[in-house]
Amino acid sequence: MATNSCDVVVIGLGPGGEAAAAELARAGLEVVGIDERLVGGECPYFGCIPSKMIIRAANLLADGRRIDDVAGTAEVHPDWTPVHARIRDEATDDWDDAVAVKRLEEAGARFVRGHGRLAGPRRVEVGGEVFEATRGILLNTGTRPATPPIDGLGDTPFWTNRDVLRTDVLPASLGVVGGGPIGAELAQGIARFGVQVTVLEVGPHLLGPVEPEAGMLVADVFGDEGIQVLTGVTISSVSHAQGRFTVVVDEQELTFEKLLVAAGRTPNLDDLGLETVGLDPSARSIEVDDRMRAGDGLWAIGDITGHGAFTHMSVYESRIAVASILGQDGPAADYRAVPHVTFTDPEVGGVGMTEKQARDRGLNVRVGTIDLATSTRGWIAQARGLVKLVEDADRGVLVGANVVGPAGGEILAMLTTAVHAEVPTSTLGSMIYAYPTLHRAVSQAVEALA
Repeated sequence: MATNSCDVVVIGLGPGGEAAAAELARAGLEVVGIDERLVGGECPYFGCIPSKMIIRAANLLADGRRIDDVAGTAEVHPDWTPVHARIRDEATDDWDDAVAVKRLEEAGARFVRGHGRLAGPRRVEVGGEVFEATRGILLNTGTRPATPPIDGLGDTPFWTNRDVLRTDVLPASLGVVGGGPIGAELAQGIARFGVQVTVLEVGPHLLGPVEPEAGMLVADVFGDEGIQVLTGVTISSVSHAQGRFTVVVDEQELTFEKLLVAAGRTPNLDDLGLETVGLDPSARSIEVDDRMRAGDGLWAIGDITGHGAFTHMSVYESRIAVASILGQDGPAADYRAVPHVTFTDPEVGGVGMTEKQARDRGLNVRVGTIDLATSTRGWIAQARGLVKLVEDADRGVLVGANVVGPAGGEILAMLTTAVHAEVPTSTLGSMIYAYPTLHRAVSQAVEALA
């Protein structure tokens, strides 16, 4: 095997890895970036960007259906064709990463397509080459769709998010295994195009990481839109015959034309050679310090660090890792105010701890919850939603918040600042809030803290 020397090897060129490789190259280091899939990762090709194109189109359909009794009358005729075309042509270049590869190479990095594997400290094998990295290796290998251990599932042609976002034809019916963010977003988006959708969630409510009230509110909205939501279920088996899926749920047989499995993600750590650097290849995540160091000459960022499988987390950790690799000072990683948004309608935003998490940590908790429809703007918009604040009463600061409603992710911004900066709730209560805005409901939730 040919051996080459460089300064840094980056394995995995999702958003954080791509950004790190480019930044390190621009800083004058000799960088080799390796990925066996598309440069840019899941987000621009099979996740964040194309899924939001579906959601944008689906929301326009929903708005059209709301015109009656509010602003006149309208007929809405869904058509998936322009959605697929926009995803294919505008978002993904027909799932071609040539532009991203060129961008990386113009930054000064070398790109190698293939499966990169650790071969000892500061050594990486890919194809027929070995790279020895004098400064070290950055891991950003991300995750892949998980296949839950359901009898028969693995023998069927089920969809993952990757298949949904490439399909040019929608089915008449769709079963969705998993009511987390990916499953919920795609379920509602596709249902608004006239597909009969059923969501199967093993947990007690949709959107497990958020407050139960938020998940139950979204389930109510789904029900009103004709989406069947079954929570707390046990899925015994899945089979496929004559173009139909049969799913046995709590001894009941459900049939669908297509089945989307959105039941979590599997970290890409099992064939990375972690054992060659003293790490456990069966681990669910790689433990890192607050500078993203996983060992001598080894850094890790993104989904595989276990701090949240979000694009913004990968990019955030990328900046910290780059500074560490370059030997620069800078802020250490701080995870007390990690925001996340599920782009259902209504949007669901969360930051920090839930009420249960705060109580489990032994905090003296006060909670303030407000129905968004009781705010003036919420009432005008006939909005469904809520604002829930979780306060550490001993310190008088917020440690968590959830917002459900139109632009819930945007309202979340001020609460993320409040949690991160530990803004006193007394300050939040004494602020001037513009009227009539949706974010004004935050002041009502502060007043409701008890």
